[in-house]
Amino acid sequence: MPVVLRPLRDPDVEQVVSLWQQAGLTRPWNDPRRDIARARAVWPDLLLIAVDDGAVVGAVMAGYDGHRGWLYYLATSAERRGEGIGRMLVAEAERRLQALGCPKVMLMVREGNDVTGFYDGIGYERDATSVLGKRLIADD
Repeated sequence: MPVVLRPLRDPDVEQVVSLWQQAGLTRPWNDPRRDIARARAVWPDLLLIAVDDGAVVGAVMAGYDGHRGWLYYLATSAERRGEGIGRMLVAEAERRLQALGCPKVMLMVREGNDVTGFYDGIGYERDATSVLGKRLIADD
């Protein structure tokens, strides 16, 4: 059975959170369940998962603010890396963003997350920018 890409549904949430935790993408100050709920409240069709035989084997959260598209939380299960699942998820997220009129997609990579080679390989370039942040709602 081939891998199927589709938007996340309620029963998928715990598998996605587990995947993100295993991939080291979660942080104590960001509740991933709240991040999922917030994303789905705005763009429910942009939180995509890859499913194989009922199991979530990949996920990506995309967003669009009317100016730029963003990718967050891209992860593939460790035992499935190298199969092109991440590339498929990014391509589908880009396709959906482009259909919304999104002219450019951006992403952030945390220090110590050695994934820049992956993004280089699918055409992403480093921009000379600084990212600043301010928390408005604490996820205790």
